[in-house]
Amino acid sequence: MESEQAILALGALAQSTRMEAFRLLAAHEPEGMPAGAIADALAVPQNTMSSHLAILARAGLIRSRRHSRSIVYRADLARFQQIALFLIKDCCGGSPELCAPLIADLQPCCGPKESADV
Repeated sequence: MESEQAILALGALAQSTRMEAFRLLAAHEPEGMPAGAIADALAVPQNTMSSHLAILARAGLIRSRRHSRSIVYRADLARFQQIALFLIKDCCGGSPELCAPLIADLQPCCGPKESADV
């Protein structure tokens, strides 16, 4: 990943409505959400939300697809992972033990889901 791509993505997330929209979409993976539902959930006018979603899409953080008469948006988690890895790839100057707390903090939220069979 190039620095300019990371800067574009981080710049898109550096605004509260866009950050909340991305987090909302990430929480609704893999089904995504229609644009109107995103606007309603965040209490943002639909035309304003459309502008925010366009910025996130240009940054590669979300994708859209037409479903009937609405547009459904999804977080591009693979792209977000690339950005996160770009930021931490060279962390710790070759001393992996310094990154251990970061890795430990990531594991509880991203571990495999428990089976519901009981």
